[in-house]
Parts: sequence; C-alpha cells; structure tokens
Amino acid sequence: MKQISFAQAEHQNKKKVTRRERFLAHVDALIPWQRLIEALSPSYFPKSAGKRGRPPIGLERMLRVYFLQQWYGLAYEALEDAIYDSQAMRDFIGIDLAIESVPDATTLLRFRHLLEKHALTQRIFEEINASLTEQSLFMREGTIFDATIVAASPSTKNKAKQRDPEMKQTRKGNQWFFGMKAHIGNDAVTGLTHSVVATSANVADVTMAGHLVREDDKRIYGDAGYLDMGKYLGEDTQDPETRCCAAVRRGTIKKMEDSRKKTLLLAFEKTKASIRAKVEHPFHIIKNLFGYRKVRYKGLTKNQAQLFSICIGQPGAGWTMPKTRSWG
Repeated sequence: MKQISFAQAEHQNKKKVTRRERFLAHVDALIPWQRLIEALSPSYFPKSAGKRGRPPIGLERMLRVYFLQQWYGLAYEALEDAIYDSQAMRDFIGIDLAIESVPDATTLLRFRHLLEKHALTQRIFEEINASLTEQSLFMREGTIFDATIVAASPSTKNKAKQRDPEMKQTRKGNQWFFGMKAHIGNDAVTGLTHSVVATSANVADVTMAGHLVREDDKRIYGDAGYLDMGKYLGEDTQDPETRCCAAVRRGTIKKMEDSRKKTLLLAFEKTKASIRAKVEHPFHIIKNLFGYRKVRYKGLTKNQAQLFSICIGQPGAGWTMPKTRSWG
C-alpha cells in the first residue's frame, strides 16, 4: 500500500465532507472501471503502436480526468490547474503530486479526439448501462422520452464567416432558437437514462422515437409532441393494446365542455404527467448542474460524444455537485 503524504493525511482528517467529495465518491462507486478498461483498451493501446517513446498514461486515469472535465465544464488549462488546486480531484484520479504530475492540456485534447474518432463515449455509455442492467437497476417496464434545445452561437464573426452548418433554427412557442436538440430515453421506473441522440434543432421530437425506445418496453410515454409516435414505431395508437401513451394537447382539452368525461380525462392526464416528470430530472442535471445550456464544440459528432459523457448513469435525486465551472 502506498504511503500517503502529509497533505493527504490532513485532507482526510478534516471535519467536513464537501459536496464535491460526495459527488466524486458516488460516481466512483457507480462506474465499472475495469469493464471500461477492457472495452476501450483495443483502441487506446493498438497493436500497431510502436514501443519507442514515452509510455502512454494509464487508460483509467485518462478516463477519470476526462470525466472531471465534462462534469465541471473546464477547459484543458483550467482543468489542469483545478487538479493541482483540489485534493478531492487528485484523490479521484489517484495522483500524488510528490512523485508525478498532472496530464498536460495537449495530452487531454488528444485523448478527447481519440474518444470522438472511435465513438468511445457511446461505448462507455453502453457499458455503464449494461452494468446497471446486471444490477437490476433498469426495470424494463417502459420508456419516457423527451428532447431539449441546446443553444449554439449564431455569430458569423469567425474564420469561415458562417454559423455552424450542422446547427439549425427552430421555433418553440413564439421564440426562435438556434442550435441542436438532445433527445433522451429514460427508464419509466428508475428514471435512469438508457438512450441518447443528438440532432439539429429543427428535427421534430417524434421522428427520434424509434431511436429511444427499447424492444421489450411495455409502455412508452411522451408529451403532446409525440402524439404520432405510433407511425414511427410501427404501432396503431388506436389499438387498445398499444404501448404508446402520449399526452393530449391542451387545446383539445380546453375545447371540451365541462363534463364527467373532461374531469376523468384531466385526472388521467395528471397521472401520465407524474410519470413523465422523471425525464425532466436528467435535463435539470445536464443544464443546471453541468451547465450544458450551450454547445461547446462545432458539429453534432463532437457534441453528441460529450452528451454521452454527461448522461452516464444519471443516478436520480442523489446527483448533486458544486456549481463551479471555469473556462480559464
């Protein structure tokens, strides 16, 4: 066992456990590190790689550093500085500054490009979900899906003199937005995210229904934007045995005269809304805790890779972290 330094001993003996430490301890226990190493090693340690030069940093350590960057929204230089400053982050990564240094910004950038090139963030997402399934944390009773708009910069003050061509404009209510959409599918019982898709903002929510549902789902829930989901899932929504359960448009209910039928319909819609509420929690985490209200990269591929990283194993109401972010 490696002997701890005086700074680490002093940190461990403090009287209060911070929110950052609780958060990092929670995700450290949640993520199956050995499983990820086995899945990603062929891409990180290719057989064709030469044996000369400095040996690469361990895969688990690079993954831990990458996750810290995504969770705290830090630029490469700011992440490097934050690790030097925070004992909690160093403990999570497993770095002892007395004998080793923090990976530099260039190394972190190359690792992110490697993950994007081989679609490894999606593989990470799938492996963690497979681990949660083995722990019976996905109930397979049904899926709730929804989408949220993530803004992109509409400015043309750049080298190309144009906006990101993969980001599009859409209208929500009376307001126009420019950017992309994050579509997610959640387990109806536990609220854990099992499916993620990124599209341009002008793509209709319902068209992604087939990418978010599981084959063995017994029920499928969506808001009024998914009324036509049956067409994309190959099901007849008028069939009493259909899995589709979408909300009725408010305008339709308002046009109804006051009657027992309207009262029952309102009660039924309230019940459906209470089930669909679970899908709003991941959006709260993504936008409010992780600060992902605006895309950080150009193109859908890079942003979808990041979306997989911040949607891994959303662990319900216990997912809390300090709102500290810096781009340096």
